[in-house]
Amino acid sequence: MSDERTVIVTGGAGGLGTATVSAFLAGGWRVVAPVRPGRHAAVPAGAIVVEGDLSDAADVTAAVAIAAGDAGAPLRAVVNVAGAYAGGGLIADTPIEDFEHMLTVNLRPTYLVTAAALPHLVAAGGGGIVCVSSRAAVAPFAGAAGYVTAKAAVLAFAGAVAVEYKKAGVRCNTVLPSVIDTPANRRSMPDADFSRWVRPAEITPTILFLASDASAPTTGAQIPVYGQS
Repeated sequence: MSDERTVIVTGGAGGLGTATVSAFLAGGWRVVAPVRPGRHAAVPAGAIVVEGDLSDAADVTAAVAIAAGDAGAPLRAVVNVAGAYAGGGLIADTPIEDFEHMLTVNLRPTYLVTAAALPHLVAAGGGGIVCVSSRAAVAPFAGAAGYVTAKAAVLAFAGAVAVEYKKAGVRCNTVLPSVIDTPANRRSMPDADFSRWVRPAEITPTILFLASDASAPTTGAQIPVYGQS
């Protein structure tokens, strides 16, 4: 029986996403990375890149079909990295459109990709789903109600998946980073102490473990990956 397997990694053109794609490629996985149009070149070489909109159900279905389309390397894992941060004023000063946008970019892709992949994971005999939430989901801070709510919703959704698909052999766990040391975050917070932030390469071993069969007894977990911050 072949030990080849496929993982779909969303957000594969971002800071944590590129590190995650590289880690899975190094581990011998077939990696499918759906990204926004124009972001193809940012994905590490070796991945199968699919351009599309992860908030669009049809685009997601097409990307997952590609991930599940190699009979010799069945889809065995999903890593939901795609998301974004936006802060602003306090709740009473935050337009509902800004609040809902955070749900759209953080929760909707996680839901759509997971829902489309679940039948394939079940058919393959099980697998691992890893969602990326944030420390903000369990330790909120002022000025980011939409982001905090969206990342808390990711936690709740992952818990629901874990309960519903446990008997089918599908695990769903979540990692909760603090501030991730990426070029974009350094640009937006130039006066911060970068040495206290968690580096993408420090997070990927946990993601790989949760996606692999080594984590078979673990589902519904919320794993902090805070670094020193």
